[in-house]
Amino acid sequence: MSEPKTARTYNQDHVPRPYTPGRRRLSIYVAWSYPAEAGRDEAGLDDRFSTMTEVRRVTWPAYEDPEWSDPMRFQQGIAGGLELFFRGWLPFQRFVQESTGHPVPVYQRVDQAGFFTPLDERVLADTDTLFVWGLDHMITGQDATPGEIEAVRDFLTREGTCLALGPHHDVGSSDDLTVRQAEYDHHGDALVPRRQRFGRYTRSLMTGLGIPVENRYGLRPAVAAGNRSAPLTIARDLDTKGWLKGVTSLNFHMHLPHYAVTTDEADVVHALGRQPIDLSRPPHPFTEAGNTEFNMFLWMPPAGDRAGDVIFADTTIFSTLFGVDDSLRTFWNNIVSAT
Repeated sequence: MSEPKTARTYNQDHVPRPYTPGRRRLSIYVAWSYPAEAGRDEAGLDDRFSTMTEVRRVTWPAYEDPEWSDPMRFQQGIAGGLELFFRGWLPFQRFVQESTGHPVPVYQRVDQAGFFTPLDERVLADTDTLFVWGLDHMITGQDATPGEIEAVRDFLTREGTCLALGPHHDVGSSDDLTVRQAEYDHHGDALVPRRQRFGRYTRSLMTGLGIPVENRYGLRPAVAAGNRSAPLTIARDLDTKGWLKGVTSLNFHMHLPHYAVTTDEADVVHALGRQPIDLSRPPHPFTEAGNTEFNMFLWMPPAGDRAGDVIFADTTIFSTLFGVDDSLRTFWNNIVSAT
């Protein structure tokens, strides 16, 4: 990661960005309570993020440089694991700023200092593309309020807006422990507990907005040469806006959600990108049901009073923790330049 050209700041109020024709203003809303996530009991097996010590042990020696392993420089508990997310998102933020001239603020529902920021007009007023990343464990109780749902509904009545939803995986929803073990064996990531359910906030927001999509499972993508994700199956005839123009694949992550479409109504949700599953892995209930791909990228075109687009893409697609290449940068550019 290259060194930033400016000094870092923290604990300051956002400075609103002026509207500039042709230059989108992107904002990221991380729908977690940082204290609730960082404060989870490290002795608990389920529904928590890894500590930095666990990350170092499982991925050894990737994080043995003092930048990561020295407790005087980097937190070694769950908080350290959370800070990896922020480090991984920085290149995407810089890419967007270089492309648009606008900085990319990262809001948290509850931040490190305990400040609560609901998804309201303060976040939305100077935003054209809003990312809502569902990295909140369901057990922490983050629910979108009626006021937040109405604010996002209002946001989407503005011409040219885009709501990018990224609820993360939902692993171990079954109470059957043999099913949980089968899911774990399939994705093969030692850092993911047998039960790790994400996205309560995004689910409540989608319910309130009437969006018929649900994040399910944690599926292992098939890989191509160089441990990259196998090429997507892309419905280019449906991609009239060019979201996946020039894109062949996205970065590899060991466990990704299937964005299940929960309506039979035609043309409401377009499954533009489907990811082949690694069928060499132990079976998953989803593959045992005959599925060989899962929904990776969805698009809901404007309809009715909603003038804005709604898309679905997992948060890992915007993190360089899981690799970046020209295909991924092309995807980022498509998001930035969408009109």
